[in-house]
Amino acid sequence: MARVFNTSGPCDPEEHYMLPAEERLSDARELIDLKRYFVLHAPRQTGKTTTVAALVKSLNAEGRYTALLVSCEETQATGEDINRGIGAILKQIEDEAAALAEPLRPQPVRIVADVDGVSRLRVYLMRWAERSPRPLVLFLDEIDSMMGKTLISVLRQLRAGYRHRPARFPQTVALVGMRDVRDYKIARDEVLHTASPYNIKDRSFLLANFTAEEVATLLEQHSAETGQLFSDEAKTGIWELTRGQPWLVNALARQLAEVEVPDRTRTITAEHLDVAKEKLIERRETHLDSLIDRLTEPRVERIIAPVLAGEIVIGDRMRDDIAYVEDLGLVDRESGHLQIANPIYHEVIPRALAAETQYTIVHRTEWYLTADGRLDIAALLEGFLEFWRRHGEPMLGNQPYREVAFQLLVMSFLQRITNGGGRIVREYALGRGRMDVVLYWPYEGGVQEEVLELKVWRDGRSDPEAEGLDQLDDYLKTMDLNHGALLIFDRRKAAAPFAERGELSERVHKGRRIRIMRL
Repeated sequence: MARVFNTSGPCDPEEHYMLPAEERLSDARELIDLKRYFVLHAPRQTGKTTTVAALVKSLNAEGRYTALLVSCEETQATGEDINRGIGAILKQIEDEAAALAEPLRPQPVRIVADVDGVSRLRVYLMRWAERSPRPLVLFLDEIDSMMGKTLISVLRQLRAGYRHRPARFPQTVALVGMRDVRDYKIARDEVLHTASPYNIKDRSFLLANFTAEEVATLLEQHSAETGQLFSDEAKTGIWELTRGQPWLVNALARQLAEVEVPDRTRTITAEHLDVAKEKLIERRETHLDSLIDRLTEPRVERIIAPVLAGEIVIGDRMRDDIAYVEDLGLVDRESGHLQIANPIYHEVIPRALAAETQYTIVHRTEWYLTADGRLDIAALLEGFLEFWRRHGEPMLGNQPYREVAFQLLVMSFLQRITNGGGRIVREYALGRGRMDVVLYWPYEGGVQEEVLELKVWRDGRSDPEAEGLDQLDDYLKTMDLNHGALLIFDRRKAAAPFAERGELSERVHKGRRIRIMRL
């Protein structure tokens, strides 16, 4: 039976298509040989556990080291109880080591039963190292599951034993999790902001996403085993949509091969990819839901909100917050400026933030269709204006991200009207104070394209109409369109009351017909 694309749990090379795991951890080998301690972090479902497990298996097979991968996830249930937390880790070590040859195993946990929790892990690892015929290499997975006193105790015990390595302590300890040490939690809403409890680490490194070449290699494994081909455009498209995020790559490939094109004699094309992407976004599977949960964190909002609004990111802890949100895989700076990490997240994030509002909007698609099935944009804008006058003020107050509440409310309305028929593409222009929304709507004669630019008038700034018209004109040129819409929301303290706002006008700007809505 052919292997499959895996989207749940660690990969098994006998069951799942996967890249050679150790190639993704090439630096780890050198650090282990140099007796270094390090941190490996990456967002959820990027292959951390799969990759480390493969390295552990290889190290043990070579016979130079005794390597073990241990999960710290159970310590979540032990809270601040150091004795229970350390006990859970020791039991995991004992259980995982049971698969090792007898001479390589640690002594039973009971040998440190009378040792206090604040030193029990250190003593246990020292005794194991002293009797081990090989240097020990220990990977502590899900290390950021623990918090508070237990977390600090573990980090300090590892630091205390460090100087005794490799004869009387593990040669290498690697902390594996979603975050770097500075972002380990010491309380529900408080993080370390420093690596000092673990200042013995040589380095922290991020497990990278797949390159375009690695994505192609993964897809070609499917072709080699089943005979089903991916077109070159589909391979490129999968990488461009995901930017190599491993779960997204596998999820898209699985949707394509198992649902969209199950016939192995048919080639998977870019057209199939468009459908698969939309279904993936609509389903919001576990990975995307866990990503969306992060959006409510204040540190995440401080970065994502200005990115969505097209504003400059500022703040007292800007550097730390950006690093944290990068570690979560939500943003990157590969293009030279801060941006949402990939086009799928680019779509998922605003949709998720606008979803609850969208469900409360009663306007229907058919209210805004012409006889030939086009969207009547003039009627649509009038409909939004009516909706705004009735519900805008209270709904703005209920939006999750206050800084982009206006943009989210507009998107909620548009998503409600276009749901199930057309599609919306959102573009954020960082530092230029704008968001562009493009509607694609299929009708009897083709696909209708409409562009709306959203601007916010803030205190201390001039009226954004002139700038917005020029920016919109630049965008319309790229799409070869002669019409568009500019929506301006007045957030100034001196703005008129909501009940007195809301005007819709039309003008020609540089030869293009522009509808202007002021709110």
